[in-house]
Amino acid sequence: MTPGPRRPGEGKRREARPTRVLLLTQLFQPEPNRLKGLNFARELVRRGFDVEVLTGFPSYPGGRIYPGYRLRPWMRETLDGVRITRVPSYPSHDRSALRRFLSYASFAAAAAVLGPCLVFRPDVVHVYQGPATLAGPAMVFRALFGAATVLDIQDLWPESVVSAGMLPLPGAAAVLGIWSKLTYRLAKAIVVLSDGYRSCLLGRGVPSAKIEVVRNWSDEGPVPAEGGPDGPDPHGLRGKFNIVYSGNFGALQDLDNVLAAAVLVEAVRSDIRFVFVGGGIEEARLKAAARERNLYNVLFIPRQAPEALRAITALSGAMLVSLRDDPLARMGIPQKTQAALASGKPILMAVRGSAAELVREAGAGLVCRPGNPKELAAAALALAELPIERLRAMGESGRDFYLRHLSFAIGVERMTSIFAAARPGAEG
Repeated sequence: MTPGPRRPGEGKRREARPTRVLLLTQLFQPEPNRLKGLNFARELVRRGFDVEVLTGFPSYPGGRIYPGYRLRPWMRETLDGVRITRVPSYPSHDRSALRRFLSYASFAAAAAVLGPCLVFRPDVVHVYQGPATLAGPAMVFRALFGAATVLDIQDLWPESVVSAGMLPLPGAAAVLGIWSKLTYRLAKAIVVLSDGYRSCLLGRGVPSAKIEVVRNWSDEGPVPAEGGPDGPDPHGLRGKFNIVYSGNFGALQDLDNVLAAAVLVEAVRSDIRFVFVGGGIEEARLKAAARERNLYNVLFIPRQAPEALRAITALSGAMLVSLRDDPLARMGIPQKTQAALASGKPILMAVRGSAAELVREAGAGLVCRPGNPKELAAAALALAELPIERLRAMGESGRDFYLRHLSFAIGVERMTSIFAAARPGAEG
């Protein structure tokens, strides 16, 4: 049967089809701390994009599948109106390099083989990278459907896995380096979280026009009110100058340096306390080290829901950001930096490089060299001795800087422009 003549405007309606964006990420809600997760997906839908998520079965951080889920060939669900397709992987988030590799490789393989059969035909694949193996499934979508790849580089490979001690095999770093350069070449656009990352990619020969710096955002709940004399205080925080670290307890966070600083601080002022909120592979060892040193000015609190964490932040004197010093850490900006700025509290920054410059630019706190407990202790004592008005001014300056330069609205606006430009057939 011969098709009839096209009606006026029919071609324009086809061209006006919403851009289909596939969010490819190994971790997603209900797992915690997914930066470009459900909120991001919902906002893309609200802005007129057709969105689907291809992800794994939730198991982070414990390495066990969450209640209500079980490993199977695939699963479809809808969260807050966002379509989600889950494919299996080997669940592991521990120290073992082999098990972590199996986790990354198994998800990439499942997404590459099953994904094209299960999800819609995307215009753009957003790769939340994370593991560089995720670029593999994106290449499959590119080959089968002509989908453009937007690499969102949160961790530089091979540097991040080398720094974490996850490459025991000789020559593995060189292979990953070659793989990474291939992914850069095939990507339509590359998003990085700092100018340091951008400079690194330029040094690897990536064209400047392909790279976009989009700094990460954070939870933008209300600024916690200052902890007054009333209200619940289940952790006994009131009456102390609490320096709060919240997040992962891993080797890269260099929390041993914080314990060493706590020893020095306790000898001078007993009312200053270091509060660790969260967990991770270093948790048991850090707790044992604190007990062995009889550190009464160190408190460990398990991972908290957002509202409970805001209550802890309300009783804090400052937020702590700590990271082991290496070239990768200097180039990046740990997500805790944005969270600390958004909290409206002063920041004690034991990091060198891009993140430290951000805090200095914001006028939001004090910076000291990482891996130096004497400097960290001195900075903690200096913060605790500042007048309350000065501390409030630091916190307000950080919050204002975050809202003007790093907010969710600003970041999403940048990302939607990138997706629109990356769509096949888009001008430019």
